[in-house]
Amino acid sequence: MANVAVNKFVEICNYLQDPIHVARFQNFCGVKGTFPEKRTQPDSGQPDPDAPGLRQRVQQSADEDVGNGDISLAQVNENQEEDTTRPNGPKAAETVRAPLRRNSLTGDMGQEFLIQNKFLFYLFTFGTELGNEMFFIVFFPFLFWNIDALVSRRLIVVWAWNLFVGQSTKDMIRWSRPASPPVVKVEVFYNSEYSMPSTHAMTGTAIPFCLFMLTYGRWEYTFLFGLSVALSWSLLVCVSRVYMGMHSVLEVITGFLYSLLVLAFFQPTLDKIDNYYMTGHYAPLAIVLSHVSLGLVAFSLDSWSTSRGDTAQALGTGAGAALASHVNYQLGLLQDPPLSSLPLTLPPITTGLVLRSVLRFVIGVAVLLATRMAMKAVTIPFLCRLFGLPPDDVRRARQQMKVELPYRYIVYSVVGFVCVCFVPVLFWILNLA
Repeated sequence: MANVAVNKFVEICNYLQDPIHVARFQNFCGVKGTFPEKRTQPDSGQPDPDAPGLRQRVQQSADEDVGNGDISLAQVNENQEEDTTRPNGPKAAETVRAPLRRNSLTGDMGQEFLIQNKFLFYLFTFGTELGNEMFFIVFFPFLFWNIDALVSRRLIVVWAWNLFVGQSTKDMIRWSRPASPPVVKVEVFYNSEYSMPSTHAMTGTAIPFCLFMLTYGRWEYTFLFGLSVALSWSLLVCVSRVYMGMHSVLEVITGFLYSLLVLAFFQPTLDKIDNYYMTGHYAPLAIVLSHVSLGLVAFSLDSWSTSRGDTAQALGTGAGAALASHVNYQLGLLQDPPLSSLPLTLPPITTGLVLRSVLRFVIGVAVLLATRMAMKAVTIPFLCRLFGLPPDDVRRARQQMKVELPYRYIVYSVVGFVCVCFVPVLFWILNLA
């Protein structure tokens, strides 16, 4: 009986992992590939042969049937041929697009494709951006400066640990991205990473659900509203990763469930972690040692990839924000609302309130981006000189662990510290606090 259940579970997993389901969903959403009939080279996941230490990919042949599905490459091309030749087909109304952003590891620009439904393209592009670096650079500071600093601090802890667990799991399981063809790579930025689980699905689940758990009862709103926002946010991010051709259905489902497991583990301890970061006598030492050691563990799991940089970036940001929280508390700059004032309510939306919030956001983000730019301009050349690497090829230099790890930690720990400590002081000086 147990063997039957295990075999059935494996069968279901194999079915959900089949890339043909991704291709069918993309076709349903109006994404049309421009695949040749025959391909002798693997898809764009292959690394630059001149780049040292990069992982190799083994993709499925483009000529063979894919997975357990019943649609071969020839059938996919035939279906797309019919779609593009119909009077109302995409060629009649749409232009050829290149994938979103080139691959940061290989420099690959990907293959062109056709977009038949612009609304879904922009919707899922927005959804996938909810898991990218620029969103978190905007979201966490806005929450910290304008709404609730306590919630923002604890969300950063969950985000950093969630990414570490997810990216490390990827490099232990080592599954490749869905085969292309039949999948259309609408995005190729992360194509060189491993695929299981989807860390976009993990962060896209952990952040909204943790935000819901931290704010429900602390702020006045209905349970149904908070749950609906969290579910919609998570669903949009998860589905967008299938639309982009970056993950199979199984990988997205696994990322969603895995994130809930990680969140269930950390949620009860967030209050203790936050209090220790602020009040612990040895908290600065513990923060630095824990975040750096986790980064060293992650970087030793496999050769360099964008996942390694993302992990170090999240851990660096978490370390910087935690250190800033400790400094703020010790200097009396931290002003969380007292428990007696809960639940909090949104103040009346006035012109003055909106203008001050916009000014705080614009000035603060400008400071963060300037800090990031300045630190990047200083750190990478310094590390290249320190380790005897040519400074004129930044991409190759950053493929070295000895450059990428300290670069990410130094730059983003400073950004995190500036966000939580320096920028609020600047607001106070400018009478915007």
